[in-house]
Amino acid sequence: MTVVLDCRADLTLESLWRVAWHGETVRLGDAANRKIAAARADFVELIEREDITIYGVNTDYGHMAKRRLTPDERKMQAGAPTHHRAASWGEPLPDRVSRAIVFARLANIIEGHAALSPHVADAVVAMLDHGTLPQVPARGQGGAGEILSLSHLFLDLTRRVELAEKDMLSLVNGSPAAAALVADAALSAKTRIEVAAEVFAFAAEAFNAPLGHFAEELETLWQNPHDAWALRTLRILIGGGHGGPRRPYQAPVSIRIMPRMLGEAHRAQRAAETIARQSLAAVSDNPVVFPAGERLGDDAVVSTGGYHNAQAPAAMDALTAAYANLGIIASRVAAKLQDPAVSLLPPFLGYPEGRSYLGCLAMAMVGYEEEMRALAMPTLLPGSESGGFGQDDVASPVFAAWSKHEKAGELLELALATLAPVAARAYSVTGRPVPALLTGLAEEVTAHFPDNGGTDALGPHCAALASCLRARIYR
Repeated sequence: MTVVLDCRADLTLESLWRVAWHGETVRLGDAANRKIAAARADFVELIEREDITIYGVNTDYGHMAKRRLTPDERKMQAGAPTHHRAASWGEPLPDRVSRAIVFARLANIIEGHAALSPHVADAVVAMLDHGTLPQVPARGQGGAGEILSLSHLFLDLTRRVELAEKDMLSLVNGSPAAAALVADAALSAKTRIEVAAEVFAFAAEAFNAPLGHFAEELETLWQNPHDAWALRTLRILIGGGHGGPRRPYQAPVSIRIMPRMLGEAHRAQRAAETIARQSLAAVSDNPVVFPAGERLGDDAVVSTGGYHNAQAPAAMDALTAAYANLGIIASRVAAKLQDPAVSLLPPFLGYPEGRSYLGCLAMAMVGYEEEMRALAMPTLLPGSESGGFGQDDVASPVFAAWSKHEKAGELLELALATLAPVAARAYSVTGRPVPALLTGLAEEVTAHFPDNGGTDALGPHCAALASCLRARIYR
């Protein structure tokens, strides 16, 4: 399948999902090609005017911007090597994220605001054919914008195609990485939170928690659409329960606040989704060109701070914090399930015949919980200058926020994959049936955590289950 783009409104979260996660290709429509060509022709005339200053086009870069370039110097700068900008290194971004960045790069291009040469625009689109993209380090991204990461991504392209004035700036300026990263976080969070809800429902029913904890009437009383989603989701997953006697009094706090914690995670995911949708279609170039017909004032080109997306890291931080809270809930419930004085379940902390001792699993979860807690610190503007050079005095924190979100998501999956086998043991020792909508999860647990009293280390079994959950999230 091919995604056809004619305008910025076509750069949607759904389109990104098709292109980045599922490898579909992209084609520019006729309307987009006309706009790109017209904007470039207009810009070529514009740069010949002596009364206009365009940063990085007829001026030098950075703290040398006060020096105006001659026409020959202008052309020489346009074709100068750019390898020095690809200065970061370390663990690379997943290929889906690199594809998402290339896709998001088109927001500045598609309606002419980057004034990119048409043949360069075609080369950018061609990167989303079925070839392998250059690796982009997730670390070392301390620049004021995203120049370091985008230089890695587009370096090979700049060596293959002829670049004219502003083409290089149009490739490496702006904030397509921020748009792509928050979109990736929003997409993964949606399914990750749904998986968390399944495991929590699985554990709550294993605990024999009162069904009133998830009552429909609470949706109106709590006055929160995200909490209502969580209440409804848990209630549907549990169904009518096992049909036998329920626990006669309230379950521990960790179970009663499941809807609230899931509701907050759902709110954070929806907020990230909103920021992603806005960012994907936003023009963030610097300098940005106003095509003919869009100019409200005298300036045809303006320098901006659009390349600094402040909402994206904040949205991802909120998700990371929500994951940490869900991990804490998972840890507490795993411990309470194994305490007969609290759970009122038959003892299974010891060694029922043919079963493994599960008590140490809750200990492992404390480690995951503490890692998530450390990651949940807010991602603020860096305290030191961006390399200390000239105008670039504030770095972007967006890559750090995404890396924390990605790691916290993985840790939450490990925590959920540790809680689920404990809950499965509770079903086994009580003989209660698993709710119909959770039988698939129960089968996954059994397949990856056989609980047959073998002498294998339990950790790798939990890791295998976590990998299974992760495959569902990134399917």
